[in-house]
Amino acid sequence: MADVLVVPVVLLSMFFILKLPPARRWQAIGRGIIVAVTALWFAKLASLMYQGVRPFVELGVDPKASYLANPGFPSDHALLVFAASFVVLAATGNRKAALLLFSLAALVAIGRVMALVHSPMDVIGGFLCAAIAAVLWYGLSLRQTYYAPKSV
Repeated sequence: MADVLVVPVVLLSMFFILKLPPARRWQAIGRGIIVAVTALWFAKLASLMYQGVRPFVELGVDPKASYLANPGFPSDHALLVFAASFVVLAATGNRKAALLLFSLAALVAIGRVMALVHSPMDVIGGFLCAAIAAVLWYGLSLRQTYYAPKSV
């Protein structure tokens, strides 16, 4: 769950983006890349301000998922899946698709914590980096997409 669900989230995100008309599709892909790079930049800044210890290191046990040899804050896995979810929400306006993606993203985040490679603070940090980047690049359109009345 901690690693395996990342691929379906990314593939489903691509599927929903590719269903857009060509002009909107390319704009969504471009913005999606910019959101991801911005979120990674925020993550790098955050990692310079806070350096925790991975839970498996503190507990003296083996990790139950893959990880990079760094302190782990914020979680790159959480950042990626939540960024993809925000982009689909903002670019497509498809709330059902976004709910599915956010649910899968939450399972990835929970899985990373259960696998002892991240603390809850790490995955919350990944979520916040993705959310801030999405709001920065989508601004009010992200909010309007979420709160827009359902079309019949």
